[in-house]
Amino acid sequence: MLRRFSVNFAIFSMLVDGGLVTAILWLTTLLRSMMNELPFIATMAGPIVLPAGLYLLFPLIWVMIFASFSIYDGKKYLRVTAEFAGLSWASCIAAISLAGILYLSFRTFSRAQFLLFVLLSYLAFLTWRAAARLVFRLRREHPSAARRMLIVGAGPLGQMVVQRLRDHPDLERTLVGFVDSSPPESFTGDLAGSIADLKVVVEQRGVTDVILALPPHFFEQTREAVERLSELPVRVWLVPGSFALALYKTAVEDLGGLPLFDLRASALDDYERGVKRAFDLVVGSLALLLALPVLGPAALLVWLEDWGPALFRQKRVGENGKLFEMLKLRTMVPNAEELQEQVQRRDGQGNLIHKSRGDPRVTRVGRVLRRLSIDELPQLINVLKGEMSLVGPRPELPSLVEKYQPWQRKRFVVPPGLTGCWQVRGRSDRPMHLHTEDDLYYVQNYSIWLDIQILVQTIWVVLVGRGSY
Repeated sequence: MLRRFSVNFAIFSMLVDGGLVTAILWLTTLLRSMMNELPFIATMAGPIVLPAGLYLLFPLIWVMIFASFSIYDGKKYLRVTAEFAGLSWASCIAAISLAGILYLSFRTFSRAQFLLFVLLSYLAFLTWRAAARLVFRLRREHPSAARRMLIVGAGPLGQMVVQRLRDHPDLERTLVGFVDSSPPESFTGDLAGSIADLKVVVEQRGVTDVILALPPHFFEQTREAVERLSELPVRVWLVPGSFALALYKTAVEDLGGLPLFDLRASALDDYERGVKRAFDLVVGSLALLLALPVLGPAALLVWLEDWGPALFRQKRVGENGKLFEMLKLRTMVPNAEELQEQVQRRDGQGNLIHKSRGDPRVTRVGRVLRRLSIDELPQLINVLKGEMSLVGPRPELPSLVEKYQPWQRKRFVVPPGLTGCWQVRGRSDRPMHLHTEDDLYYVQNYSIWLDIQILVQTIWVVLVGRGSY
């Protein structure tokens, strides 16, 4: 029986994909003649015969590109949205590659037939994978199909493993219990015994995998556990205690066979970062072109009011704590920062509030620009430079970041944004440094669709002027 995350299933997937490409290529030679009736399709006399080499080349190229994008690595695409997104991107690259090959070799290949082939192949890949996911989900009713996990360590690291298992039920792993010689007093799980009982517990409970999740200062207990497992046919995994030091999540890189843990890995994987950057460049460029007719007159009005500079530049904290110079249209008097202490106040809990309604430093033109959020438009330049994104946590002042709690710094694991969850949930009515939970929600639930949703909501917020002062 095929297991989802097995080598056999990966090979099976390659054969299915290759077979589908070959079959659909042959099918399109039959369907192409039927397309002659369409007014925008050139007439081709049938039957259409393709060189035999194409029936070998097409599946080979497609499967190789899928493999290079790790499409056959099920553990990389646990969520259906992630798998289908990766599949879409890889299919696009495969189609472009095959089009280039045809251009250089078999240029008589019908363009209409090629487009039909790409569309049918893509739909076939999605369909069979969706069906496979459904089959594997139904098979989860049989516990014997799952790997049986025993966790050594009932502390925070062990509980983190449990949470990951709950977050990813498709991994087909069953938790059979814990082993710990000195469990925390608050532990309420299934404690199967101490480390001295490890060998007996593994044999009695049919354990297939043992996860070592003891803190670093328990090295001797970890070594003892490894020695007791040396004679048993189980897989042994180690959760490094350094994971608890990560800003948000970790990534592993290989340095000549030495694993290195990146404790400041971005919350976005390479695919998500690529899509987000492409979206920023396309939409940001269009937005800047549309904004230029507004920015020019607005900058002129700012300059005419007090003959000061139209642009305001300020150091802000960006991704991974990197400082950059954020741009805005100036809405305050030129020496506003020198007067900051005169307008600062504290709320009922003693928190410092640096922005309030009726700030005397704001100019008349500035109030209008803030009301319409026109003063933020120069940040589109920051977006195009890659210092910011269209959507993300708003960049914060370094002086406020110095007062952050460690958990609040997790907002810096993604690029800062022109708008974000804080913007659409109240803006200045909810001081940003006191509401970083909005940004953490964005970090934990990021998707390009969430970006689009926030952008649409931002338009509404700007129109009603909520929290703009």
